[in-house]
Amino acid sequence: MSEREELDGLLAAAGVAEAYRERLSAFGASLLEANRRFNLTGAKSPAALAPHILDALTLLPEIEGRTLDVGSGGGFPGIPLLLAGATVDFLESNAKKCGFLREQIAAFGLEAEVYCGRAEVLGRDTNLRERYDRAVARALSSATTVAEYLIPFLRVGGVALMPRGRAEEGEEAAIADASLVLGAEPLEDIRLEGDRRIVRLIKRKPTSDRFPRRTGIPTSKPLCR
Repeated sequence: MSEREELDGLLAAAGVAEAYRERLSAFGASLLEANRRFNLTGAKSPAALAPHILDALTLLPEIEGRTLDVGSGGGFPGIPLLLAGATVDFLESNAKKCGFLREQIAAFGLEAEVYCGRAEVLGRDTNLRERYDRAVARALSSATTVAEYLIPFLRVGGVALMPRGRAEEGEEAAIADASLVLGAEPLEDIRLEGDRRIVRLIKRKPTSDRFPRRTGIPTSKPLCR
């Protein structure tokens, strides 16, 4: 059985509609093949990759308008969302990963922009800043650091979506405090299976020109701990 066929079976067993499975399994097989040449994902098999695809699809009901996937890596969660019909652009700092994303977008005949650079830099670009309705990122760093990456890209009324695991002690208060500084506030988390959840932050006013801070600072000195 090919990796593509194995992925299709795993997605079918999880209840993914047939209309989506063909392209999702084709993407997954391409990712696994490319991953043997350079590091795109820690998942090395269809069984390990399928949960990443399924996790990405949990965001689909929350996606509206233009979405930016920050820190896309091998394409999660953005490529599955794009294949499911969402309007998604990508931001990734690694040039090889940017190349892979562009290859996948072209292979499926889709339209999306891939911006190769740091969120701290591109978050100040007037062509991107406050231009998106949704901004998403997997657990790249602490929740407050990710919030500083995402919120500057959102227009007022836009929502940052952050898939996370169990909340650490003090995390919810830190997210609320950081959101306020960035011009946003938390919405109720969406609870998923197990300890997983989607943290949602809605932007209420323009983000101060002080943010995002210089490259590396959001990680080394989070707004709130």
